[in-house]
Amino acid sequence: MSKIHLVFGGRVKDPQTLDFADLKSLDVVGFFEDYSSAEKAWRAAAQRTVDDAEMKYVVVHLHRLLEPDVLAPSKD
Repeated sequence: MSKIHLVFGGRVKDPQTLDFADLKSLDVVGFFEDYSSAEKAWRAAAQRTVDDAEMKYVVVHLHRLLEPDVLAPSKD
């Protein structure tokens, strides 16, 4: 399985949280097959809004959500 990463961002209610103010206006930067590519896209998007403290961009590891047992510790 590919290691899918999602980069998106938007306006947050509080800059210290990930509580996005309006889900309909999220900026989906894109999907990336490796973390390095996702990080480059995240940096570029974040840099464009560096002067706006209420804008936040994140990288989400979708592959971890799709296969959570792969990273879970064994129960032995």
